[in-house]
Amino acid sequence: MKRQTLFLKTAVVLMGLPILALCLLGVPWIAKEAIQHFPKTTLFALVVIYGAAIAFFVALYMAFKLLSYIDQNIAFSERSVNALINIKYCAIVISSLYVIGMPLIYYVAEVDDAPGLIIIGMVIIFASFVIAVFAAVLQKLLKNAIAIKSENDLTV
Repeated sequence: MKRQTLFLKTAVVLMGLPILALCLLGVPWIAKEAIQHFPKTTLFALVVIYGAAIAFFVALYMAFKLLSYIDQNIAFSERSVNALINIKYCAIVISSLYVIGMPLIYYVAEVDDAPGLIIIGMVIIFASFVIAVFAAVLQKLLKNAIAIKSENDLTV
């Protein structure tokens, strides 16, 4: 494993660990409390949270694969473009799930008098949207670089 990507791969793994701990330990504990106060909306909230978590882990896996392609010196390949496409779609899914869940977040914030919940929801939406846009730009740049590379390979 190359030294340059080792740090990035470690960062990807470390990004996933708190979310994994939250999904396994934090969300079930919060769900027990939420069922008592919000019995009709808890299932919807769990679908949004776990759906976003699944998309997050798929995106992390794709980022890890992209770093592996860089290690193997095949960064300028269709595999890398496909990984970026998957990262973009995962970010769009996360953002969409939280947009759909914002009325629930607003309702809980109103009942509990916690306006910080709305800010947290908006940060997640906009951060995911920025990642989707960034992945789309990188995808386009990588496609252009691959086209230039294949054109140069054909030039004698």
